[in-house]
Amino acid sequence: MFIDMSVNNEAYHHPTPWDTRFESLTLPDMLERTVRRDPAAPFLHFLGRTYSYGDIYADARRFAAGLIASGIKKGDRIGLFLPNVPIYASAYYGAMMAGAIVVNFSPLYSVEELAWQVSDSGTRVLVTVDVPELYGNAAEVLESSELETLVVGSLSEMLPWFKGAALKILKRSQIAKVGWSTATRRWSDILGDADCEFPALNASEDLALLQYTGGTTGRPKGAMLGHDQLSQNAQQIAAINPADDPTKEVFMGALPFFHVFANTALLNHAVAAGASIAMVPRFDAAQVLATIQKYKTTGFPGVPTMFQALLDHPNLSKTDLSSLKVCISGGAPMPGPVHEKFEAVTGVRLVEGYGLTESAGVVSVNPYEGTRKRGTIGQLVAGTQILLLDKEDPTKLAPQGEPGELALLGPQMMRGYWNRPETAADVFATHPGEDGGNKQYLRTGDVAEMDADGFLKIVDRIKDMISVGGFKVFPSVVEDAILKHEAVKEALVIGVPDDYLGEMPRAYVTLEPEGVDVRGDGIKTWLNERIGKHERVDEVVIREELPKTIIGKLDRKALRAEVL
Repeated sequence: MFIDMSVNNEAYHHPTPWDTRFESLTLPDMLERTVRRDPAAPFLHFLGRTYSYGDIYADARRFAAGLIASGIKKGDRIGLFLPNVPIYASAYYGAMMAGAIVVNFSPLYSVEELAWQVSDSGTRVLVTVDVPELYGNAAEVLESSELETLVVGSLSEMLPWFKGAALKILKRSQIAKVGWSTATRRWSDILGDADCEFPALNASEDLALLQYTGGTTGRPKGAMLGHDQLSQNAQQIAAINPADDPTKEVFMGALPFFHVFANTALLNHAVAAGASIAMVPRFDAAQVLATIQKYKTTGFPGVPTMFQALLDHPNLSKTDLSSLKVCISGGAPMPGPVHEKFEAVTGVRLVEGYGLTESAGVVSVNPYEGTRKRGTIGQLVAGTQILLLDKEDPTKLAPQGEPGELALLGPQMMRGYWNRPETAADVFATHPGEDGGNKQYLRTGDVAEMDADGFLKIVDRIKDMISVGGFKVFPSVVEDAILKHEAVKEALVIGVPDDYLGEMPRAYVTLEPEGVDVRGDGIKTWLNERIGKHERVDEVVIREELPKTIIGKLDRKALRAEVL
C-alpha cells in the first residue's frame, strides 16, 4: 500500500541511501553544533561583508536574552518582517533559543495583510529593518493591532563600514525616520546578556515555525512546523549533495529567506552542512551574477523565472560561472525550453525538485550527478514515502498505472494548521504504512505519476483541472505544448465558462523579445493542431506580462481571479 524506494536501490541515484534516518534536533542545537566545529567559518556574505557562524550565534543568543528580559515566554510568537539581511538569521535562531515560535511575514505584504497575519498568529514582537516601505507598514500595524513591540534593525550597520557610511550620507531617503519609543526599539538596544538561562526545548514536541501558505482560496493558513520537521528536512537536503567537503559549499542566496524553500534549502541546509550563503537583499539578475562570480558560489536554488531572468541579462555571457556545480529549480514547473537553453548557454547542470510549505520545504529532487530526468521532480529525499490517491476519492488508491493525488509521509511533514484543527480531514488521508499500521499521509492536491525508476512527475493540480464536456484537461499539458512555439516565452492556461461544454481552456502568453511577428490566432491554430480535441483552447491571449507570486512563480490563481 506504500511506495518503498528501498526495493529498487539500484535505481536510487542520490548519494545517501533512501532508508537513511536523520537525527531529531532543535534548530538552536543544530546551529550550536556547527559553531562548535569552527566558530570562525563563514556563514553569511552580505554585500561585501562576511559574518561568521560565531558572529550570528553570538547575536542570536543576545537577541534571545533580550526577548526573555522583555517578558517573552516559551511558545510566544515572534514575527520576522525582513528581506534577506544578516539579522534575519540572528533573529530566527535567537527567537527559537528563547523558546518562541517564529512567524515569517513577506516584505511585500500590505498593511492589511500584515495586520491580519499578526492577529491570526498572535505575534507579540515583530522584527523589521529601517527601509521606509517595511518600517512604514510595520509602524501602522503597531498602532492598529495587538502587536506589542517593533524591533527595527539598521541596514547601514549591517553593511561594510564604507557602504554604510555612503548610505547614511548620500542616500538618506532610503533610510526610514523611525519614531523610537518604548514600543519601537533598536535592534542593538534589545540585545541582552547571553549568559542568561534559556528554556529547555524538545525537538519532537516544540513548534519552531509558523509558515503561512499562499492559500489557493481564502485566507492563508499557518503550517505548524516543529524543530524536528525543519532540522530533519535540512539534513535530508544536505544528504543529496555529493560534495566531499560540504563546509566548502557556497550557496547563492537569492531566494527570500521568509519563503519555506529558502528557509530550509538555504538557511537551515547551510547550518546543517556548515556551508556559507552569499546573499542579496532581493533578486536582481545583475547583482546575482556579480555575487556568483565574486564568492564563487557552488549551488543556486531558485525558481524558473530567476533562471529565465539570468538568460535575458546581457551580463550572463561576461560572468564566470565555473564555480557553479548545480542549480536547483523549485516552486513551479520548469519550462522545457528554459531548462535546455540555460544548460546550453551556461554549461551548468539544472535539476528540478519539489516541495511545499506543509512538508517543511523539500520532498524530491533530481540527482545532482548522474541520472536525472527532465520534466520530472526527481526522486524522493531519504526517508520519504508516497501514495497516489484516487483523484475523486482520497480514501482509495489510484488505479494501478494511473496518475493520482500525491500524498506524503515522512519526518518533514507538518503537524497541522495553526488554530484550524477542522482542516485535518481535508489535508490528511489515513492509509496503512510500512509497518502495517495506519498513518496520516499529507495530501498535496497535486496529481502525480511515478515511473519504474522512482522518478516522479507532477501532472497538474486537482483544483486546476479543467472539465471540458466531462473530460479532464490538465493545464500543464497544454502549457507544455504551447511553450514549444518559438515565440512563446511564458504561458498560463485556465478554464473559462462555456455554455455548451461547461469550461474551455484559454491560454495567456508572453512573447520572447526577439520573437517572430505572431498573433494570438496564429499561435492558437498552431497549438490546436498539436494537442487533443478536448484540450484545444478557445483563444490565445498575448500579454505584456503574466501575474507572479512574491517569489516570481507564475500565478494561475491570480490570473483566474483577474479574468473570471
